[in-house]
Amino acid sequence: MKFQEITYEESGPIGTITMNRPHDGNMFTPTMCHEIRDCINEIRRETRTRVIVLTGAGDKFFCIGGRKEGMEDTLMYAGVLPTLEMYEAIDKLQKPVIAMVNGYAVGGGNVLHVVCDITVAKESAVFRQVGPMMGSFDGGYGTWYLEDLIGKKRAKEMWYRNPRLSAREALEWGLVNHVVPDAQLQEFTSKIALEIADRGSFALASIKASFNARHGGVSGLSRMAHDLLLRNYLGTKEHEELAESFAQRRQPDSTQFGH
Repeated sequence: MKFQEITYEESGPIGTITMNRPHDGNMFTPTMCHEIRDCINEIRRETRTRVIVLTGAGDKFFCIGGRKEGMEDTLMYAGVLPTLEMYEAIDKLQKPVIAMVNGYAVGGGNVLHVVCDITVAKESAVFRQVGPMMGSFDGGYGTWYLEDLIGKKRAKEMWYRNPRLSAREALEWGLVNHVVPDAQLQEFTSKIALEIADRGSFALASIKASFNARHGGVSGLSRMAHDLLLRNYLGTKEHEELAESFAQRRQPDSTQFGH
């Protein structure tokens, strides 16, 4: 896959997506949002990888939000980055996604790691929500999912006061899973990714779908039914008998049901 603003690499069962705009804080652009979405949609259809790592290029920024320059000036999408498509792609991917936070995770960058399944941060990483300070906000993934992670009171404080959290403070708040020395970030993240990759991929997909069903509404429940439960049902004698009897225009043999 060829991209302009991200890179994608595979190493055994691990795929790594890197936001590649270090000169600008790895900030989102419309192109980057769409490239992350498209890359994940390609990953969804292959079985080589079992865990995905998401990180930023360089050693200072994970991601510090988004830039709106270059967007089409339309009434339908005026001034709004297509971040939801990116968050949804990560959320619905049936493989675990680990955020490897290699620096500042601010604004949309903080929401991005929150949406991932696990977050590993280096010691010098910084976390912050800044929306109300700069005339912006996130009324969905950035609030609901943040509340799940750190509780309602702290989530509201992050959004109302916009405190700057060190990696250790983020760990104390429950915002991240692990904090490691800067030099050990990649090694530690790879270790966790390989450990998860040894688990059953179907079981992991089922677990992730179960977590997502809570917020996903009909979409979340449909993901469980379509991707997981239906897949099991298609291998049963009941399915085979009903499909064959319909094709042959005969009455099905109900003694095959339930097997």
